[in-house]
Amino acid sequence: MIETIYIARHGFRLNWINTNWKSPTGLPRDPPLAAYGEAQAQELAAYFLAIPEEKRPTIILSSPYYRCLQTSQPTSRALEVPIYVEHGLSEWYSPVAPGSGLHPRPSAAAVMQSYFSEIDPSWSSIWYPTRRGEDVGELHERVNGVLDLLVTEIEKRFGVKHKNILLVSHAATVIVLCRALLAQPDLPLRVGCCSISELSRKSDSSGVLGAWEAKALASGSHLKEGASRDWGLEDIQIANGKVISDQGVPGTQDEEDNCGPQIHRSSL
Repeated sequence: MIETIYIARHGFRLNWINTNWKSPTGLPRDPPLAAYGEAQAQELAAYFLAIPEEKRPTIILSSPYYRCLQTSQPTSRALEVPIYVEHGLSEWYSPVAPGSGLHPRPSAAAVMQSYFSEIDPSWSSIWYPTRRGEDVGELHERVNGVLDLLVTEIEKRFGVKHKNILLVSHAATVIVLCRALLAQPDLPLRVGCCSISELSRKSDSSGVLGAWEAKALASGSHLKEGASRDWGLEDIQIANGKVISDQGVPGTQDEEDNCGPQIHRSSL
């Protein structure tokens, strides 16, 4: 049974300091880390290597975006643990503006393994976010569903092998992951780059949602300069009570949007 879930946000992004950045994958909105972000990822790895071995994560589940995999890589190498690509942990995009196309979707794990050899492609994503975007309520619904399936699937597939796991994701998704695990849907939380949240399973809980207590939330104490560029859901742009829509990728309007759970709770 999983006892501890660590949740980290990716490191500092290159596009925040360089307008001429290029995506290593060619995917729109998929910037790599800046050198500062790479240093943060190394500090993240150093933190996990310094804690007692029995507390270290034994698998990493990462968003498929390059910056998250790049953040995961030093920890994977330091601890000699695999990276599983999980699309359910993907970035949050607000609803697409009508007629503007769909949001991008990163490639499958087998493709991303050519960039990061630490990826184990035997894991198939249990959830795909809709490419049409989500409002805040839909983001909560996605994360609730992902966690319920994810924890159960890991325990079903691996038994007691993995007591501690690390999730690497994006600011909005990290916030909602913490909210779901604590069953506090309005929890105020700001998340900086490469910050760590640590949640431990309550001894009297056998479920997933609400079955955890926080040992740390968005902590940057392991980072030399602290957790930078913090973000909270209160930073979302709202108009007329709704999240402002985003532009999709031109020319993708007719592409397939395979989304939602890829496995079902009843089959576990």
